[in-house]
Parts: sequence; C-alpha cells; structure tokens
Amino acid sequence: MPKTEELNGTGFPSRQPLLHRLTAAVAAPYQLWLGDDGQLRQLGAQGAYLGDTRILSCAVLTVDGAEPEAVSVRVRPAADGQLIEARFIFRGTGSTVLSPPCQLTRSVLVSREGIGETISIESALPTELTVDLGLELAADLAGMDAVRGGAVTAPLRPGSTAGTYRWSTSDGVESTLALSSPAADSSATSSTATDKATAAVVHSVTLQPHGTAEFRWHLTGMDPLSPVSAAPTWQAPKLTAGTEPRLVALAAQSSSDLAGLRLALRASTGKRHLEAAGPRAAFLAAGAPWYFTLFGRDSLWAARLLLSRDLSLASGTLRTLAAFQGSASDPATAEQPGKIPHELRRGSFSIPSENQGKGLHLPPLYYGTVDATPLWVCLLHDAWRAGLPHEEVESLLDSCEAALEWMVEYGDSDGDGFLEYMDPTGTGLANQGWKDSADAVRWPDGTLAAGPIALCEVQAYAYEAAMGGSALLTAFGRSASRWRAWGTDLQRRFREKFWCADAAGRFPAIALDADKRPVSSAASNMGHLLGTGLLNAAESRAVAERLTAPDLFTGFGIRTLSQTNAGYWPLSYHCGSVWSHDTAIIVAGLRKDGHASTAHRIASGLLDAAEAFHYRLPELFGGYSRRQAPAPVPYPMSCFPQAWAAAAAAPLLDALA
Repeated sequence: MPKTEELNGTGFPSRQPLLHRLTAAVAAPYQLWLGDDGQLRQLGAQGAYLGDTRILSCAVLTVDGAEPEAVSVRVRPAADGQLIEARFIFRGTGSTVLSPPCQLTRSVLVSREGIGETISIESALPTELTVDLGLELAADLAGMDAVRGGAVTAPLRPGSTAGTYRWSTSDGVESTLALSSPAADSSATSSTATDKATAAVVHSVTLQPHGTAEFRWHLTGMDPLSPVSAAPTWQAPKLTAGTEPRLVALAAQSSSDLAGLRLALRASTGKRHLEAAGPRAAFLAAGAPWYFTLFGRDSLWAARLLLSRDLSLASGTLRTLAAFQGSASDPATAEQPGKIPHELRRGSFSIPSENQGKGLHLPPLYYGTVDATPLWVCLLHDAWRAGLPHEEVESLLDSCEAALEWMVEYGDSDGDGFLEYMDPTGTGLANQGWKDSADAVRWPDGTLAAGPIALCEVQAYAYEAAMGGSALLTAFGRSASRWRAWGTDLQRRFREKFWCADAAGRFPAIALDADKRPVSSAASNMGHLLGTGLLNAAESRAVAERLTAPDLFTGFGIRTLSQTNAGYWPLSYHCGSVWSHDTAIIVAGLRKDGHASTAHRIASGLLDAAEAFHYRLPELFGGYSRRQAPAPVPYPMSCFPQAWAAAAAAPLLDALA
C-alpha cells in the first residue's frame, strides 16, 4: 500500500474523518463517498472504494477552470445499484443573475460491476456556447485503516493510454478509469495532461443553441487479496410496509441499502473455506465505509432481524461463518476451538494510538468477540424454526455442538458459569461485546470497569443458545441434556448476580467486573435480554419500565447509557448515543415478551428519527432528548448504510404495521 504522510508534528496521523455531511452510495464490493456538493475531493473519507482500498481519491469537475455551483444532491435506488445525482449551475463570466447559461448534472451509478458517471451539460441560450469541461483525477490506493486513521496518502502517478488511466500497487491492487468523448449536439476537442500524480482532462465543448452534450467515465478495480466480492445474486431482502407513506419510504431505502451490502467469499479466501460456505452463500457487509466486509456479530444480527423476510441470507451467513469457525487456540488472533470469528479483511488492520498505548492492530482473520458464537447458534435455531431445509440444518450440527462447547470450555474462562472476555495482547479490542470501544463499560461514577468483563446481554445470548441449541440437537437425535442443564443453571446464577437498582427501579447491571461485582450502571444492554427467555414475566416488565424512563428513552430511541451516569455524553460512541439496531432489537424483544404498546411507542420514536435522516437509518445518532433537540442530532462519524441499522427497519415495520 502507498506511503502515508503525517498531518502534524506529533508523530500521529489526524483524527478519524467525519462522515455526516458526505453523500454515500453502495453496491458491494464498491462504495462511493462524495462531498455534500457532489464533488469528490482529496479530503477525509471521500473516495471510491473497492472493499478495503480507495481506488479513486479525486474527481473534481470544473467549467472554464472554475467549479460550478451545486444546487442539489440526492441518492436514489437504481436497477442494479445506487445512483447519486448532483445538479449544478454555471453562470458564466460576468453573469450575476440566477438564470444560467447552462446546467450540469453528474449522475454517478455505483453497481457491483464498478462506478460509472455521466456528466451532462445543457445550454439555455439561443446562441452557440463554448465551454471547457475539466475533470481532475487522482487515486492513492490507500488502505481503509489509513483512511480511517486520518492519514494523508499521496496520490500515485497514473499510467495513461487512449483515455484510460491506471493506478497500481506492488501487491496487485489495480484501479482503471476509462473516459468517453463528448457526444450529442456538440462539437468537441479533448486534451489530457498529467501533472505529477494528478490527471487533468479537459473537453472543449461547443453547444448548439439550446443544445446538450455529455461525456462519461467508468471506474473498476481489482484486488487479488480481497477475501470478499459481490454476492452472486442481487435480490435484496423483501421489506413491505402497506400504504403508510413513512413506512413505505423506510422500507424502500432500507431494501436498497441492504441490496448494496450483499457480499460473498472470493477464491482468495481459499478452497476449503469456499467449499465449506458453498458457492452462492451470501451475507451482509457490516457497513460503510469502515466495515465493508464480513463481521460475525453484525452479519449475524442483520440476518436475524431480517429472518422473516429472507431465509437465504441466514443460510449464507451461517455457512460462511462456520467455514471460519475456530479449530485451534491462538492468542494473537483470539482464535479458539468452536469460536465464530469477529472480522475478515484483506490484511492486518491498524490504527495508531494518540497516547502512549500500542494502538489497535488486528490480524486479517480476527476472533476477538464474545457474542458472535452464541448468536450463531441462536440464528441457526431461529432459521430451523423458520423452515431452513433439513439437510442444511443437519450439515451445520457439528458446528453447533462446537459452538456450544466453546461457550462452556473457553467462553467461560474462569469457570464461574458466565461468558467473559479479556484481550491478552494489548493490541486487540479491549471490549468484545457489541459496545466494543475501550470506554464502553462504566460504573455509575464514570470510572471504567476492570476486566475480565461478563456482559449482561452476552449471558442472555448464551442462555438462548443453550436452550435453542438443545431443542435443535434433540430434534435431530443428538444428545443435548448437558446444554439444557447448563442454560438452566446460567439463568439461576444470572438472577442471583446481576440484578441491582437505582432511583428509577430494578434492572440488570451492564456487566460483572473482574471481582464479579455487578457494574450497576443502567444501559441499553439490558434491553437485549428481552425475548431471550432468560427473564421471567416480572423481570421482563421491570426491564421494559426501566428502559422507558427519561434517562434512557430520548423520544427517538434508547440511549446506550443512562443520563445519570457520570460518564454519560450524548455524542459519546457507546456512552450516551442512540444506536438504530440497538433500539430495534429492544423493540423486537418487547413485542416477543408481550409489551406491544411499549414497543410501538419506541418504534414510533425511531421512525421519527428515520424521517429526519431521509429514511436511511444511521449507525448511531446523538442521545439528546426531544426537549433538548426537536430533531435528532447526527453523530459526525456515524457510518451509513450499516447492515444492522438498515435491517432495523424490519422490527419497526412489524411493530408499526
């Protein structure tokens, strides 16, 4: 990969780029991030990406040497991908009125075949108009970790032949952009100049009176080390919404985003993994831009939320993750026998620390997750109940037994009957539940809990996996009494250890710390216990009431951490923000446990938030109440589209239909 340059003299790269004002379109394995004016500049996270590599870092349009003025930018679904349409006005030299000599439209289609743009110019004049349409192009082929870390990566010098530009790296990554000449009612001449690493393309176009012209480019990439590619089928999970306009809009946007996130394994992952997963096994990338690959927890939750709409997605996700199920113990990768992986990438993923720590350094196949393994068993059980073919279920039973064995033998590292985690390397994820930032587990006074950490929701997943796995194995004539007994004992132990109270009522603590003390902070984690069977009716009711107290429920969704916690901040990643999928999982659990009216109330709030985000539910947003902010406040680094955020539409539609 190309060399990165520091932004300052501190020895560390800049901060993670902000995303909230960018415009994104996705069609796996490609994604495109433009500025809010429709231009692609060498700035922050802007760029065209193939998997984990930025294959175009600049595509700036000019007219007579100046940038046109943006009028509108919108994203909409297309037949085979997503389309960004940006409209511009060019007023011309000396023109001060709004009525323009010409209008430009940039229509950029992101599809699984690549990224193509059509640039159209239309004259409003009764006389001829000659303009120079310019396009500045550059590519840095930067890795996703460099972009996310805020590093500045120098553009590479392109090779150029007959209107085609190529950039490449020593490890086989290639980016190819092919230009087409202007066409339609115009005469044109073209010139191309390459100044260092930036290509400048100029088309001199003469438009006839009221004439039009257009030219095109198409971008493709190749990465022999990428483990993922476009799924072999393009069909999106089906989301239907009746006739209520807001639900229809949410269903349409979510369906489009889910279609754009569908992936499958590539041959570079190895014959054994491909054969184990199957040639047509599709799964969802966790999200854009940083997580455009297979993630155990994220892909599982997305498939589970969509199970009633798409059984094939559950099948592909289960088989793909089972193909990478751990078979040995390796502290460097966190692999253990029976464990389901956390993430799969083309290479190591590293982000330096801005303090004296070691920073984050994850191997290409990383297993640092405590919840993906029980969630895999839960999805298999749910898919079996939903009608997954007998032979498919049977082919995964050995993996099911290995996953259950992992929970008891490895997930419970100290033998206390609870699943806990601890990163021994100092370079992996410090927290390994879904709230995986280093500061996610706090005491009420805001101090961090010491690990190993046993999260409350992980115990619920483990209980559900033990009981569901037992039912599944019994139905197929396999021994299951051990898992049933273990789950029953876990339920008893949980009731004894986790429950605590504050001024707003009783609730399960977010976790147990290294000394097995309940970390008595009220957090959204407790909502994941609903619908798992771990709670009795009275306990479920207590959780439902606690979640809807004003310190947790904003009116738009459930805060990740109570306002009463000293570590709370509305724009903290995991300590006060609202996550779309988190709230949707709570809605689904409430409905399953019989709290339909509470589910409807929370779902209505999240639908209001979706409307404010043009029905593309973000990864997360600010934890401000409706009193503090009448509209939801964006989290500036929130990813979108995100698989489990888009999949959150399904439980919302169920609750609000």
